Amino acid sequence: MLVIPAIDLKDGQCVRLKQGRMEDSTVFSDDPVEQARQWLKKGARRLHIVDLNGAFAGTPVNAEIVTAITSALPDLPVQIGGGIRNLEAARFYIEAGVSYIIIGTQAVKDPGFVREACEAFPGKVIIGLDAVDGMVATEGWADVSALAVEEVVRRFDGLGIEAVIYTDISRDGMMQGTNLEATVELAERSTIPIIASGGIAKLADIVDLKAAARAVGGAGIMGAITGRAIYEGKLDLMEAQTYCDSDD
Repeated sequence: MLVIPAIDLKDGQCVRLKQGRMEDSTVFSDDPVEQARQWLKKGARRLHIVDLNGAFAGTPVNAEIVTAITSALPDLPVQIGGGIRNLEAARFYIEAGVSYIIIGTQAVKDPGFVREACEAFPGKVIIGLDAVDGMVATEGWADVSALAVEEVVRRFDGLGIEAVIYTDISRDGMMQGTNLEATVELAERSTIPIIASGGIAKLADIVDLKAAARAVGGAGIMGAITGRAIYEGKLDLMEAQTYCDSDD
């Protein structure tokens, strides 16, 4: 199981939000490239980047910073989301060295775009689903749809999607642990691997998630994204990844 550090970009800085609120952000670094380098040194095997400005604007905004990271750290796989609403944006990132593009809002509003992206970039598409009480939120978490997460996931069976990132917005940035029950339930019913996101606060959360990943059916839980906990030093990235690699 992968422990994936997050770099959320807002106005060129690394920040963390609470429950998706742009006005409730904490700046952790003004040098995203150096921050990515630090996570690599601490054992990161994949980096999760979100262009927060892009998510709200509907088009990439911090693309130059993402390109700088992939150029500086070509051996670190990067997954990027936020504002990828067309093939042009997706192609830009793939050509810039990004390993996986994350489609969020458009997965709900335009499922056909997901299919086109999977055909154009096989094995490089991740679906990002953010939920409030099990219902999918879009537009940078600003709008809550009438669609259940599981319903949206079923749309994409058989397309070769790399993973589904499932974020419980109520837990995101709140350091209260993941919504383990909902994550396990989705993994059991999904043919696509799940990456848990939102609320990882300490090593015990990783321990619980790993135990659940071992027990769960379906396509399984392939990783967890963590942000505030590693920035604040409450979770040691290297220790967490080492634990996931162990037989414990």
